[in-house]
Amino acid sequence: MVSSRHPFLISKAFKNMNFDLHTHSTASDGSLTPVDLVAKAVNTGLSAIALTDHDTVAGLDDAAAEAFRQGIRLIRGIEISIPWEPGEFHLLGLGLQDPLPDTLSQALSKLVAQREERNRLMVELMQRKGIAVQYEDIVALSGGTVVGRMHFAEFLKQKKIVKNNEQAFSRYLGKGCELYVPKENLSFEQAISLIHEAGGLAVLAHPLSLYISWGHLPNLVSDLRDRGLDGIEAWHPMATKQICMRLERLGKASDLYITAGSDFHGASRPDRKLGITGGGRKIDESLISENLPVRLNF
Repeated sequence: MVSSRHPFLISKAFKNMNFDLHTHSTASDGSLTPVDLVAKAVNTGLSAIALTDHDTVAGLDDAAAEAFRQGIRLIRGIEISIPWEPGEFHLLGLGLQDPLPDTLSQALSKLVAQREERNRLMVELMQRKGIAVQYEDIVALSGGTVVGRMHFAEFLKQKKIVKNNEQAFSRYLGKGCELYVPKENLSFEQAISLIHEAGGLAVLAHPLSLYISWGHLPNLVSDLRDRGLDGIEAWHPMATKQICMRLERLGKASDLYITAGSDFHGASRPDRKLGITGGGRKIDESLISENLPVRLNF
């Protein structure tokens, strides 16, 4: 049995095998429970999977237990939102130790409380718009897990106010739209400190979501590295193969670890397939840094 307290070199441990370093479950905005997500990873033929739910680690214990039962390696992770304009800044924490430090647990509990306040404000905006809705209606769609904008999108679809998730976000739930309410986020410095204290690697997720020009991206990435960033998710399905390769070159030039993920959400994002990343490529050791050190569950 491998101790979760010691880092592994992913590319060495999983030579000629497939895995995924960015996935979501019902603990945040995915459609599969942590247990079902692990089962799907096994059925897909993956050897390891990182569960990286948004601002929560609520699904990790269930995922870890199922991973042990199924004989697949789990990487304990999280995806933390960072304040950023005009796009979105998400920071992956990969290889978190178990148990987590109290500092991270307390910070996440605070975010959960702030998220609920935000959700209730969004319900009020919907009511002012004439939409018949109660907060309990949205909670019911979440299945008792963390309520997020995906659940609001599902409600809008069920009421036939929009046709799909893309329309829900472009018309109502995205930044600058009439139902959008900014959420409280950890600062970059806070998130980096908490991830490192928990023994994880801090990785810039899907850099294209920053909405920053290629001319400015290298300087930003270098600045983030100097402030504690460990890696960059160069391979992500929102980018073409050519752009992923360009991001990989940028990460290597900045002396950062390179990672790859599917950002799998299940039914809410059917275009994203488990174990598949940018350019339709399967995720294996060729897409990540050879010396990527990440803790495994067992």
